[in-house]
Amino acid sequence: MQLMKAHELREKYIEFFKGKQHAQIAGKSLIPENDPTVLFTTAGMHPLVPYLLGEDHPAGKRLVNYQKCIRTGDIEAVGDPHHLTCFEMLGNWSLGDYFKDEAIAMSYEFLTSPEWLGIDPGLLSVTVFEGDEDAPRDEESAAKWKELGIPEERIYYLPKEDNWWGPAGETGPCGPDTEMFYDTGREACGDDCSPGCSCGKYFEIWNDVFMQYRKTREGSFEPLARKCVDTGMGIERTAAVLQGKQSVYDTEVFASVITKIETLSGHTYGGDEQKDTSVRIIADHVRTSVFILGDEQGVTPSNVGQGYILRRLIRRAVRHGKKLGIEGFFLSELAQMIIDQYGDVYPVMEDRRDVILRELPAEEEKFLKTLQKGEHEFSKLLPNLLKGNQRVIPGRIAFKLYDTYGFPLELTEELASEHEFTVDREGFEKAFQKHQEASRAGAEKVFKGGLADHSDHTTALHTATHLLHRALRNVLGDHVQQKGSNITVERLRFDFTHPEKLTPQQIKEVEDMVNNVISRDLAVTMEVMSLDEAQKQGALAFFGDKYESQVKVYSVGDYSREVCGGPHVSHTGQLGRFKITKEQSSSAGVRRIRAVLKDA
Repeated sequence: MQLMKAHELREKYIEFFKGKQHAQIAGKSLIPENDPTVLFTTAGMHPLVPYLLGEDHPAGKRLVNYQKCIRTGDIEAVGDPHHLTCFEMLGNWSLGDYFKDEAIAMSYEFLTSPEWLGIDPGLLSVTVFEGDEDAPRDEESAAKWKELGIPEERIYYLPKEDNWWGPAGETGPCGPDTEMFYDTGREACGDDCSPGCSCGKYFEIWNDVFMQYRKTREGSFEPLARKCVDTGMGIERTAAVLQGKQSVYDTEVFASVITKIETLSGHTYGGDEQKDTSVRIIADHVRTSVFILGDEQGVTPSNVGQGYILRRLIRRAVRHGKKLGIEGFFLSELAQMIIDQYGDVYPVMEDRRDVILRELPAEEEKFLKTLQKGEHEFSKLLPNLLKGNQRVIPGRIAFKLYDTYGFPLELTEELASEHEFTVDREGFEKAFQKHQEASRAGAEKVFKGGLADHSDHTTALHTATHLLHRALRNVLGDHVQQKGSNITVERLRFDFTHPEKLTPQQIKEVEDMVNNVISRDLAVTMEVMSLDEAQKQGALAFFGDKYESQVKVYSVGDYSREVCGGPHVSHTGQLGRFKITKEQSSSAGVRRIRAVLKDA
């Protein structure tokens, strides 16, 4: 087996699939531009959903790339040796080209061939779909694995919750998958230990998804006319396997950052599990924060959406830094190391170095003030608490300090202990759970739906961003360039370069221009051409290495022309009335507009 580092694995994977006639495509932003159903790009296939649903990709039917991803559901789990909030996903796709046999054969070749990863086939086990009333047992995949030499006893048939993908929403493409597991050599936890068990003996390193069905609103599963393959391999997890490491945190991906944390804290990693947990949380959360701040879409800490997740990560890292005894500001030192590590792979991160190194200490300072505020509020509560007979701080009060002032429960417990109090943790957990349920209910209203929302309204809002972009250039000048956009089911958000606040008259001019184009009911057309040709024809394209060599160019009558991959209406008359609801600063030299479509 090749003892390969993460950057070597990334290069090898791309090289292998380019040799199998796959076109390399660029990874996309961490912020899904046209998908209001999730906060972040959660998997390598996420930006490719329109093409998996049937659109033709300008680069062809065989694709390969690497994609930065974030899964916020794992934040609380981070601290153990395996969980990450941010990771890189390698992926290859077949859009109506090859299917199970070729996909599995290529996976096996890359994993086991001495020319590539060189993993001992004897250490590989696989899982396939066991079948149910919706779809039959996946004998095709099992047969291919047997043909390649995987014996029957290392092929496991598992149910939908283990070996089925999708649909992401109530309807859409879905199908069985086959997953590949590496045997780490650890002792089995019991007689029924098998791939999928959480004991750590089996390490999942690859997943091939076969989208061959479409789930209907009635709940039936119909065969798809165009079958697709979506595969994914996590760089960090696979690098750990190749290096014989027990944890992703033991690889070079985190080595320099952990060494720096050791220096700052005086704690030697590997000697105290509780402190090691804090080290891992800091390493993961700072890395994730750098990826978010260093993204094309330019998210900064806030109290809503992606900005709230970013703030939560930064503050959790700071809190665990304090637990390790780190004094003063320290996140920027770690961030610089991460930028140096990934700047070549993601050039936009290097471009946003100044933003990253400005926002991190600013948020650290805010949090330290928050902690001071929480301590002050605790001291105000103390006299009333001392009047009681029981020296227990009610859970609802501890939660108020947490929810209203951002004061961590652990610090409330520390202060309580200093005054010979304990904290009702059970009461805190109940209050916290009630808060989470309310938050989820609210989030479901905003982020409802499937993995990608291509509803009529979000499609209309996306098209409106093109009209807005052109109008801003017409009114303000050609220095205006798109710097990012985000669409929810309720509004569009558009970031653009401009040095000053728009006047009320300029805002009205932009609105009137967009509404005039809407009233003209212009046709929206699409052509596929080279990026060079698109730019020669005057198409707007400001995202450089984000584009493939072949791109889609959307034209709105004689009004605008822009390189884009998102969903669009066929005529501007479908949009409704355009209204700017807010114009504000986003960052230095960048303005932000929020707008809605009424009666769309």
